[in-house]
Amino acid sequence: MKRRVLAAVMALTMGVMGTGVMAQASDKEPLKVALVYSGFLGDKSFNDLAHDGAQKAAEDFGIEFQELESGEAADWEANFVAMADAGYDLVIGVSTQFLEIMKKHCPDYPDTKFAMIDGVCDAGDNVVSTLFAQNEGSFLAGAAAAMLTTKTDIPGINDQKIIGWVGGMDIPVLHDFYVGYEQGAKYVDPDIEILQSFAGTFTDALKGKELATAQINQGADVVMNVANITGMGVMEAASEQGVYAIGVDTNQDDLYPGSVFTSMTKKVDNCTYQIIQSVIDGTFEGGTSSYMDLAHDGVGLTDFAVIKESLGDQFPQDIADKVEELKEKIVSGEIVVDSYEGYGKPQQ
Repeated sequence: MKRRVLAAVMALTMGVMGTGVMAQASDKEPLKVALVYSGFLGDKSFNDLAHDGAQKAAEDFGIEFQELESGEAADWEANFVAMADAGYDLVIGVSTQFLEIMKKHCPDYPDTKFAMIDGVCDAGDNVVSTLFAQNEGSFLAGAAAAMLTTKTDIPGINDQKIIGWVGGMDIPVLHDFYVGYEQGAKYVDPDIEILQSFAGTFTDALKGKELATAQINQGADVVMNVANITGMGVMEAASEQGVYAIGVDTNQDDLYPGSVFTSMTKKVDNCTYQIIQSVIDGTFEGGTSSYMDLAHDGVGLTDFAVIKESLGDQFPQDIADKVEELKEKIVSGEIVVDSYEGYGKPQQ
């Protein structure tokens, strides 16, 4: 108990946000899980998905979980160490931003289980990693965007073959998103122009809006956001300018109905739940990595249901049909999607 109080005091001292969920009391001590974020909950994206997975695990398995949030890089290491020191059974670094932190500190806690989401951390036999094939999901998003930008009979689509992409931090995992997006777009139209911007932050919606507006002013009528809270500004800009956005991580289609064409999903909630479940049922195997790709339903696009309702008879069904065809070709291996250096299926 003293350790948990100490961690809470440390979190308050560092000026970060922490939340906790306690399972109902039982005869057996509940599994204690900590999730440490390189950002904030309420992003309607990656972090919220991890929270949802932990919440479901709390409901199903009666775990206790604590969450520490901060948008400041200086806090992430202190938060991670605080949770390891606090005696949690499982500590999860919720983003690739924790890679070097985990390499540095996990070996110091051999009796604690650790997990990294969205990257591979080879810090020892008490660490598991999950990597997502965001390049595959983004290939489909890029292909959809390239097809949509030619549909000049749809309101908001101009006669220029220009699409956009706005990322948060300039980090390898986001480059992996872009590699797939670009390849998918050029698979459809080798001559398409793709505008790319990085905001340098995941937590500034105004910056995302400014970057998206600049791309729209240059002719982009479809802009993908890969930017967490920053991406909310991207979608707002698309809505206000009467063009189209592509959401990310979770289903963001109904955040701006009729403006978000589709979303590229990453099943972070399932991943978080499965990691916790593996500790519960004794199948946690440190030193291993899992790969969540199209074939394993780890990534994908939403079903266009919201935009279909908005556009009605103007909805381009051929885009949805083509996306399904491309998905099958990727799963079968007929199409091989490029990866950014350091990404792709991990070697076991």
